[in-house]
Amino acid sequence: MAQRKIVIVGGVAGGATAAARARRTDEHAEIVLFEKGPYISFANCGLPYYVGKEIGDRSALLLQTPESFRARFEVDVRVLHEVVAIDRAAKRVTVRNLETGEVYHESYTALVLAPGSVPIRPPLPGIGLPNVFTVRTVPDAVAIRELVERESPARAVVVGAGFIGLEMVENLAGLGLAVTLVEKADQVLPPLDPEMAAFVQSHLEQMGVEVITGDGIAAFTGNDRATAARLESGREVEGDLFILGLGVRPDTRLAREAGLAIGPTGGIQVNERMQTNDPAIYAAGDAVETIHLVTGRPALIPLAGPANKQGRVAGANAAGDSLTFPGAIGTAIVRVGSLVAAVTGLSEKAARREGLKVYTSYTLSGDHADYYPGMQELMTKLVVESDTGRLLGAQVIGANGVDKRTDVYATAILGRMTVDQLANLDLAYAPPFGAAKDAAVVAGMVAQNIRRAALRVITPEELLGRMEAGEELQVVDVRNPYEYDMGAVPGAVNIPVDELRSRLGELDPSRETVVYDRTGAMAYVAARILAQRGYSVSSLAGGYALFPAAEAVRAQRTL
Repeated sequence: MAQRKIVIVGGVAGGATAAARARRTDEHAEIVLFEKGPYISFANCGLPYYVGKEIGDRSALLLQTPESFRARFEVDVRVLHEVVAIDRAAKRVTVRNLETGEVYHESYTALVLAPGSVPIRPPLPGIGLPNVFTVRTVPDAVAIRELVERESPARAVVVGAGFIGLEMVENLAGLGLAVTLVEKADQVLPPLDPEMAAFVQSHLEQMGVEVITGDGIAAFTGNDRATAARLESGREVEGDLFILGLGVRPDTRLAREAGLAIGPTGGIQVNERMQTNDPAIYAAGDAVETIHLVTGRPALIPLAGPANKQGRVAGANAAGDSLTFPGAIGTAIVRVGSLVAAVTGLSEKAARREGLKVYTSYTLSGDHADYYPGMQELMTKLVVESDTGRLLGAQVIGANGVDKRTDVYATAILGRMTVDQLANLDLAYAPPFGAAKDAAVVAGMVAQNIRRAALRVITPEELLGRMEAGEELQVVDVRNPYEYDMGAVPGAVNIPVDELRSRLGELDPSRETVVYDRTGAMAYVAARILAQRGYSVSSLAGGYALFPAAEAVRAQRTL
């Protein structure tokens, strides 16, 4: 058999992984990797932490150098070389050496495209000014850090409140800058549902960050450098440093010009083998569309985890193996100060956009046994398919243990598990690590109770809407009086759960009743007491812990 020649376009997660796997699959293949930037493989997810000096030395971001990669995998790595065209008929690519300007051709037996994505930079006035940055490459992060060290800016404006935007906010605030965060959507972290994102916004504001939502960027003003961002509302936000975190789009130029199929999402269309409509060409990473394993529909999921797995499959198959990548569910996590937020699968709003019939549940549980020192609370929202009880999505907000539970939910979603099965998971327990009923198990139990009609719930948003509409609901706060005095649902009466049976005479059994405590645990007890005495009773979803967040979301929508 003739020697294979595998050409890979692009490094980082998709391309470098493809090259390594191709070599492990075929020791005798000739493998050439072209990267138009100066680095073959770098930790782009670590860039904000380099800016914030949590990662001190930029060499720590460089996972492989051309020399180390060549030594270990016998790959011909050519950085600062841009592939500018693909000749599918001749099975060759046209390459430009960015240092010398030389243009030449390189043939291939199999081609792997991993060009990644490019930051969204709308053609706004002033966007090219030297202190307006995106955060996508090592040179981007180095330039931002050098500016901070050289000029000691006092104010930063971050445009876009997605994951990268929030990581930049955290790190710039950690350097002592006054930070303003601007987001065109009406919430931070748009992948989350609004009431869950409200916890993140509240924490940002506690950190001293000014948060502006519902207002987009229109221009950057200034002469030699930007001095302010002008918003679509006309408001001017002054700053010394400006960061764009508006998201990314797949880099599909090469694929389009070569006539490769582009999917409905705008990414390169591939099959499970990461193969394009040309059998000799594979693609991986941010440039491809993948199947969302909950909806079954094509989606863009520009995350490092899927890119690495796709690169592994593409490289293996380009070298003659037969691996498959079925898809992803978009599991992501971010730290903002002392708060952590994560999402996996579908949010409620995404599920409803897909036309799915779902219900939701909320729980507030400790990250470990409450009697062991240092317990921190986790607010969890589950999105569940109504007919089957299958878990479709989860969102978790907290300080510790968010990653652990999110990974449990991600595994459950990939396993197509129901909340009945989630409620019966056998998870590791010792007081420093969890509880006898782990937070993930409790979330499953609450969702199971709702599905079995053992617990009727009303969301804070629904309760507020019905109260504003003038409905005379009987709202009962079953906490202790000192908790009630610290804040309560407007109009609620306070009857502690342990006194409920003896004080039933204070309630009207003919009125629809809503019970709540802080977390929902005691409200469930109260709801069962009242339901078995003939009351039409619902428990407030998420308890009073969720209620202020829902009030904030409702207030935002009325602005």
